Amino acid sequence: MFIENLIIYPEYLLSTAPGVNFYRIIYSLLLKTGKNAFFVGDLGKIVKKHSQWQNVVAQIKPFYTVKCNSAPAVLEILAALGTGFACSSKNEMALVQELGVSPENIIYISPCKQVSQIKYAAKVGVNIMTCDNEIELKKIARNHPNAKVLLHIATEDNIGGEEGNMKFGTTLKNCKHLLECAKELDVQIIGVKFHVSSACKESQVYVHALSDARCVFDMAGEIGFTMNMLDIGGGFTGTEFQLEEVNHVISPLLDIYFPEGSGVKIISEPGSYYVSSAFTLAVNIIAKKVVENDKFPSGVEKTGSDEPAFMYYMNDGVYGSFASKLSEDLNTIPEVHKKYKEDEPLFTSSLWGPSCDELDQIVESCLLPELNVGDWLIFDNMGADSFHEPSAFNDFQRPAIYYMMSFSDWYEMQDAGITSDSMMKNFFFVPSCIQLSQEDSFSAEA
Repeated sequence: MFIENLIIYPEYLLSTAPGVNFYRIIYSLLLKTGKNAFFVGDLGKIVKKHSQWQNVVAQIKPFYTVKCNSAPAVLEILAALGTGFACSSKNEMALVQELGVSPENIIYISPCKQVSQIKYAAKVGVNIMTCDNEIELKKIARNHPNAKVLLHIATEDNIGGEEGNMKFGTTLKNCKHLLECAKELDVQIIGVKFHVSSACKESQVYVHALSDARCVFDMAGEIGFTMNMLDIGGGFTGTEFQLEEVNHVISPLLDIYFPEGSGVKIISEPGSYYVSSAFTLAVNIIAKKVVENDKFPSGVEKTGSDEPAFMYYMNDGVYGSFASKLSEDLNTIPEVHKKYKEDEPLFTSSLWGPSCDELDQIVESCLLPELNVGDWLIFDNMGADSFHEPSAFNDFQRPAIYYMMSFSDWYEMQDAGITSDSMMKNFFFVPSCIQLSQEDSFSAEA
């Protein structure tokens, strides 16, 4: 494995007009490859996120959620940084083990496990896994004699009209029954897991979850289990403010319920925290329609009713990189990648994928200058849940990924010893790696 399209760039390229020269570099690379959609991944941002994690919550070891973004470069960077990995499938376990990650640094977190994949975990030595019901417990007992189970308990983060996490995780009331079943089945319970959704704004949910976890630890001790791990799940948005806010709530509670010296290892499962802001998606306008302004739904942002509105079709959609749009709102606003005057009129616009399917709507309504076929739109914060296998619908092709890292980030990694032969040994710089002088310039014209 190697990173094919890794560009090391000097800091001055981003110091004057952040983002502009960044995309010009990539655009210049695509002049020979047509107008296909593509990703830009700034690996330095992943390194910075890990430094932020170490500075704020160093007492909690991160186990990166692989299904969030399983790009090989991402996994290798995180393996080099020493994170663990939370895997949901056999393929994910295989991916991280190919990087030399030890089984002790992998947890199997699927709530509904296939028997064949439990057997695979047993075969490769991945012993730590989660469980929230008796049926799963019996499957584990039959197929993984060395399993070490984290009992997944539910949280009540039903904030903002969401159902919360009650669909996964057992109730506190049911925990004693599951612990007794595990004892009868000779399954080793080593700890507790809970998960608080990133949509949850109530810190009190963590208070209740940690209190419940302590109760389960006490129950388990009475039944004869030795518990040594607490998994506080994911739900970290990626902002330092949110991380500090969560730490402000949980740190004193951890000191009370699971103090240092208690022998309990605290872990978590951050996913989008690491990768969301590190990836940007560039898409091309492939078709355009002029429609009447009043055809747009009421309540959306509009210009005057006598002005036209536009429907733009892009070469990526919900059957590709925007698949998560089917289940959640898009949390990024597109940026137009072309120069236009400050006083240029803006028009009510909607953005669609290439399938012509009514579900393939990416942005219901936004205000944009009039665009032409061939123009580019840039979507930030696209690093999470955008890299699944593409649908065969409409002959969709997976966008290429171009990786970037600043000189300062690269040197910082070297200074930390991350690029030693024992780590990141598979990183490879292609001969065409760009190193620019200040005299270099790029055209942003379509």
